[in-house]
Amino acid sequence: MENSKKPTLLTGGNPQIPKGDGDAPVQEYIAAMPDWKSSVGKKIDELIERTVPNVRKAVRWNTPFYGIEGQGWFTAINCTKKYVKLTFFKGAQFEPMPPVPSKVPDVKYYHIFENDEFDQDLLAHWFKQAAVIPGEKVF
Repeated sequence: MENSKKPTLLTGGNPQIPKGDGDAPVQEYIAAMPDWKSSVGKKIDELIERTVPNVRKAVRWNTPFYGIEGQGWFTAINCTKKYVKLTFFKGAQFEPMPPVPSKVPDVKYYHIFENDEFDQDLLAHWFKQAAVIPGEKVF
């Protein structure tokens, strides 16, 4: 990043990062996540890369998206004031399902709060399932 100016934090502490494709804008987002959330974002990103080696990354709407080329997006990361939110676009099809419901029937969420010891094996299991289910093709 040429400009050393820190990104603006939007409501809830979500970094405002320009739209972009590839790893660089996702890493810029993760670096700008406030406080403990950046460490969580880094762990999630690394886990996705290990679990889904052919993952495609992009930032849209100040949110990192992860997907498979030609299949769409399977998950996204977002900062809120109190937790990091993982969105699973087809989470209702997972076994077991992520625990947090959405107004959209197929979407499920997983929230990570400060000091949570999140289950990386369970997340990897979800990422593997997500990578083989056709995802969202919203952009």
